[in-house]
Amino acid sequence: MEAPSIPPNNSNERLMGNNEPKTLSTVTRSQWFTIAILCYVNLINYMDRYTVAGIMTDIKDQFNITDDKAGLLQTVFVITYMLFAPLFGYLGDRYNRKYLMAFGVFLWGLTTLAGSFMNRYSSFLALRALVGIGEASYSTIAPTIISDLFVKDLRAKMLALFYFAIPVGSGLGYIVGSETARFAGSWHWALRVTPIMGAAAVFLIIFVVKEPERGESEGKSHLAATSWMEDICKLIKNPSFMLSTMGFMCVSFVTGALAWWGPDFIYRGVKLQPGREDMKLNEVSFSFGWIAMLAGILGVPLGSILSQKLRLKVPQADPLICGIGVLISTPLFVGAMFTARYHLILCYILIFFGQLAININWAITADILLYVVIPTRRSTAEAFQILVSHAFGDAGSPYFIGALADFVASKLRPGNSLSNAENEVSYYSLQYSLFTTSFVEVLGGVFFLVTATYIIKDKLNAERETDPSMGLPVITVIKYLWATTKDAICTCDPSHLSRIPEVPRHTVRDLLQIKEK
Repeated sequence: MEAPSIPPNNSNERLMGNNEPKTLSTVTRSQWFTIAILCYVNLINYMDRYTVAGIMTDIKDQFNITDDKAGLLQTVFVITYMLFAPLFGYLGDRYNRKYLMAFGVFLWGLTTLAGSFMNRYSSFLALRALVGIGEASYSTIAPTIISDLFVKDLRAKMLALFYFAIPVGSGLGYIVGSETARFAGSWHWALRVTPIMGAAAVFLIIFVVKEPERGESEGKSHLAATSWMEDICKLIKNPSFMLSTMGFMCVSFVTGALAWWGPDFIYRGVKLQPGREDMKLNEVSFSFGWIAMLAGILGVPLGSILSQKLRLKVPQADPLICGIGVLISTPLFVGAMFTARYHLILCYILIFFGQLAININWAITADILLYVVIPTRRSTAEAFQILVSHAFGDAGSPYFIGALADFVASKLRPGNSLSNAENEVSYYSLQYSLFTTSFVEVLGGVFFLVTATYIIKDKLNAERETDPSMGLPVITVIKYLWATTKDAICTCDPSHLSRIPEVPRHTVRDLLQIKEK
């Protein structure tokens, strides 16, 4: 069979761009500044989000609200967050992204600060909703800037650094919230820390961040945006994107519920342990925050490292790592729910390893989205994923768990008002409610595992759409199966062809003929 020829200027180098950094040593100072600022803003973003959870008992006492209304504080935030994400996704694919981010950070900082002065539940609830609008702009747009600065393993490293801020920021939210409230003697002061940090972030975004061209890292800065409806139709027909989004939705449901109710649940269990009746919620929140940070510090980079190492040998490694990590965390969280009443240290250990396992998927899920979606559609894809994952994930899970706990408590409540009996009802009602998260978590693991059956094809389709000349089978083999075919290519030994799944053998033989020439 005659060996096909490769058209000029159709190599890997051109596809990546001539100036695209391939190692950390080649990253420019401007790119490092941009990454540092994006990570900083993501950190305070999640600090702000979970500061309220760290001072929940104080807020409930001041406003005299039940569990369902306490959960509603997070739910209204996520509802506005997900509703405005598509708008900012649309704008982010078409207009200046750094000014959109600056506007969002300014808005959530202003509304968070205003909320710290509220003394009525309804006013505080309304301002928490407005915070979600501001955060939607940043969370939708920031990952797409990273994708336009870097590709492949270097992009995976930078995404790991970016998503590293999620568990660390969440943990700092618990710590800063509880400790600031304790030090100042009022929970209101806990909400005044992140707005100050946000003001600095607005300045840095406007004057330091340098926005890249869309698709610049892939050498495709000339790509034109398509209509919003076409973008949505393409995304819906992308199995890897949709299935990974469903998996991420389940993870969001679980992490949203556990992050919001975790410290309160442990606190209720601790009050039933002899000798620990006087422990305060801020002590539990402080410990929970450190556990969340440590699990994030180890879990996020661990996921990125596993991805970069394993996908050299297993092209479907990314969704497999996510699915296995989610499934491993399920029994660990269930064990923590059982032990909270009896052994605090064991409960903390199980929570740590459960969070470590589930944190593995943050950067990988983001990377999957970026390499199965073309550059001019990525902000819309981010917005779509935010909308779906939060609409059916953590938008409702805090309220659902709180409302279910109130319902269960009404069925368990004893006929007397003995303090210990009331504490048991409070503990078990929340425990039974949190058990529902384990079923959702298993479902999320299944979604990720099914994604593995489509990931190679969808990644190839995205790169072909970015550069139609990628349609030649020789280029396909070079770009996507180098890791699994390098022995055959380098040694010109066709006996290695058995290692190559689902690739016509004549295609690889053609490649070997080109190599010999």
